[in-house]
Amino acid sequence: MEKIVIAAFAGSLRKDSFNFAIINTAKKYAPENIDIHLLDLNGIPLYNEDDEKNMPESVRNFKKEIKEADAVLIATPEYNRSIPGVLKNAIDWASRPYGDNSFDDKAVATIGASGGAIIGTAVAQYHLRQIFSFLNAHPLERPQVFIGGASDKVENGFFVDDDTVTLIKTLVEKLAEWSIRLNKKT
Repeated sequence: MEKIVIAAFAGSLRKDSFNFAIINTAKKYAPENIDIHLLDLNGIPLYNEDDEKNMPESVRNFKKEIKEADAVLIATPEYNRSIPGVLKNAIDWASRPYGDNSFDDKAVATIGASGGAIIGTAVAQYHLRQIFSFLNAHPLERPQVFIGGASDKVENGFFVDDDTVTLIKTLVEKLAEWSIRLNKKT
């Protein structure tokens, strides 16, 4: 079976982000046929339409990684019942200029973790689904993973509790399957 490439990034810039821990865990436990490329949102400037014709190199590289990937995995925190500004900014860059949308026809999965115990990052993830629907991407419907109480589940940048690791592994496997269905890749 051919390798499935997943471009993955966290919607946080915080060094010890729970959402980076999701990506690290996904990468660590991904099956051999899945290659997860970590993309970094640091260095992506604020979106300015005036700069679309002469995009910064960090933006060009970000767009290229997404275009070349078979699927995209986004791990996001939730700020004020929505997605973080840094994530929205990166999505805006990657989907612009008009006619050069890196997410077009791409399999996408969202996941998120928070220190709170109630609803994890459900609202932020639903906002991402709305955005990706508009961008003609194809969000994975199931599983939907909202990780609460993350501060008790992360050690040294990785999730360590078996239940959460299983959820992350399952999401990555289902995203790869979704990508295969969409791309008819064998």
